[in-house]
Amino acid sequence: MKARLPILVLVVFAVLFALGLAELFNLRLSSGDVYPPYSSLRSDPLGTMAFYESLQNIPNLSVRRDFSAENQLPDQPRTTYLHLAGAASEWDEMPESLVKEIERFALQGGRLSVTFFPAASRSFRFLPAEDDEEASPKSSRRKKRERDQKDFRKQAGLIRLKERWGLETTLVPLVQDDHGSYRPARVFNRSDLALPDALDWHSGLVFTNLSPGWHTLYARGSNAVVIERAFGSGTIAMATDSYFLSNEALSKERHADLLAWLVGPADQVVFDEGHFGILDRSGVAVLIRKYGLSGLVAGLLLLVALFIWKNSASFLPPMAPELAPNTVAGKDAAAGFINLLRRNIPTANLLRICFVEWKKSRAPTGGPAAARVAQAEAMLASDEAAPARDPVRTYYEICRQLKKP
Repeated sequence: MKARLPILVLVVFAVLFALGLAELFNLRLSSGDVYPPYSSLRSDPLGTMAFYESLQNIPNLSVRRDFSAENQLPDQPRTTYLHLAGAASEWDEMPESLVKEIERFALQGGRLSVTFFPAASRSFRFLPAEDDEEASPKSSRRKKRERDQKDFRKQAGLIRLKERWGLETTLVPLVQDDHGSYRPARVFNRSDLALPDALDWHSGLVFTNLSPGWHTLYARGSNAVVIERAFGSGTIAMATDSYFLSNEALSKERHADLLAWLVGPADQVVFDEGHFGILDRSGVAVLIRKYGLSGLVAGLLLLVALFIWKNSASFLPPMAPELAPNTVAGKDAAAGFINLLRRNIPTANLLRICFVEWKKSRAPTGGPAAARVAQAEAMLASDEAAPARDPVRTYYEICRQLKKP
């Protein structure tokens, strides 16, 4: 029992550690703060789970999440694809294949709704920005850079949305209050739709240099912040802020009409989670769940546990220490026999005893054989009577005498 006590203590601590780790993950996953901001898997103020679950409660509306890493939009018409809190820089230029995929999706009757991650001000830079350099009088340097960028985009297969769709963004920083916090900007409705007249906008991003195909819904001054454009039977809607979709906004300043406009007349709504890095990778665990192999895995684990138990525990009781045989490790049979002779036969009598035992084992014969035995016995007696004995030499002489014909 004392020998197994450390193993039992180790098992108990391992179980407690596993339970504590599971509880920690449960707490993190229940709040959702392990996911990026504006993810529909996040239930804290920065997530959009409330928006996702609200759409699920609408009859005849299918809502799901997209965890794929492929740039492929759904094929079903009347589908709204929500790409929330994206980076504005990713919409400056993108691969030609992705642009054509977006246009295909819209032309077939889909609606792509894109919102950008809120940005209050420009990030600090040690080096001047390209816009600052372009404003400098070194126009030759600016033209060379533009040529180099154009060549790079051509080789990489990139398309500038400014040239393709007439779409460009810039940043107009928000105003800070006395405490250093950024105050939301006020944006106003510029459309004929039944939407709120004004909204608090938590992002400094605005659209500029829009082509006539874009329709402005909300604007901050003269710059649009919410726009929409028709592509065939579908549409593309964009907003420079994502705060109005968050759980906090739906609790404090909910605008259901704006959310309904963002979704549009759809039979299916898809939340893009892949661009957050939340991907559904086909690993071993996914295959086990897909094909219902949980029982097989449990059986294999049971076999492993039984194998470990079999090799660590014995079904027979251990032998008592007093009944254990006295053994000498590292000795073979010949060494044991020599040790036995040394302990029980004196050295002076060794040759005599060997000769007597040999006579007992030989067959009784007469004639010359008996004479050789008598001569060998005389040689033995002569050696025993000599003052300086040499039993080894006498042994070899006796052997030669007995081997004579």
